[in-house]
Amino acid sequence: MSIRLLKTLVAVADHKTFSAAADAVFVTHAAVSQQMRTLETDLGIALFDRSHRTPELTPLGRAVVARARKLVFDYDNLVPSVLGDDGLSGEVMLGAVPTTLIALAPLSMSILRAQFPDLRVRITPALTAALLSGLDRGNYDVALVTKPVLLPPGMTFLEIAQEPLHLITSHDVTESDPVKILERNPFIRFNRDAVVGTIIETWLQENGIRVSEAMELENLEAISSMVHANLGVSIVPRPCARTPYALPLRRVGLGPGAPSRVLGLAYNKEHPKLRVIEEIHAALLRAVAENAPQPDTASEMTA
Repeated sequence: MSIRLLKTLVAVADHKTFSAAADAVFVTHAAVSQQMRTLETDLGIALFDRSHRTPELTPLGRAVVARARKLVFDYDNLVPSVLGDDGLSGEVMLGAVPTTLIALAPLSMSILRAQFPDLRVRITPALTAALLSGLDRGNYDVALVTKPVLLPPGMTFLEIAQEPLHLITSHDVTESDPVKILERNPFIRFNRDAVVGTIIETWLQENGIRVSEAMELENLEAISSMVHANLGVSIVPRPCARTPYALPLRRVGLGPGAPSRVLGLAYNKEHPKLRVIEEIHAALLRAVAENAPQPDTASEMTA
């Protein structure tokens, strides 16, 4: 078994078909097929279910891919780690919750690229639960997530910021009492599969607030657009970094005991690129410090 075979296996997993993987690793489709059969023979297991038109990874195959990613990653970064740059070059897989893609992620990645131009960060959006699962399978090196109630065993969480939840409305809504606003207007709910959605639902139930649900979304930009169109009101996190091109929305506090979400980086404790993770964390903290939102004022309340 060679590292070349493992790289091809990872390419097949990433690109879904042998043909696409062949283009990625610069060999023919037939060569990819032959390499995968050789790898199956070497390992003594079936990596692919070939009963389908397009071969699909078996459960054992997916488990092998997760391990192969780590082996390929370590192999590709063997020399840099020996030379002492701690892997601050090459590619890093970062998962991120969608709400961070508007401001925090691009701001911090810009800072990181200026410091380490040879480090390439590939960002994949997903909800926290999917990101934590992906970390466990080796699909990501590190993930920007909302802190869950419990972290999976073997994972570490580095806090970045707390984002208080607040109510957003269009300027057509003039009421200042958040409970009255919620009870008198259609409610645009944050996806309950997201950790933030669970926090919001818990707060509503604890305070006995009944809402008339109009829709359920997970994209902060989509929610803001719906609110701006006066299609309802919503509860969302107040971004820890200023959002460029924010829509003109009213922002109303939820009062005493208002919940917050905690943003941070999650990663496996034994990850070989701890220095890279530390630098990503530092860039995120700097982005928050340099782009903190302005204090609320009575005359200007924007989401």
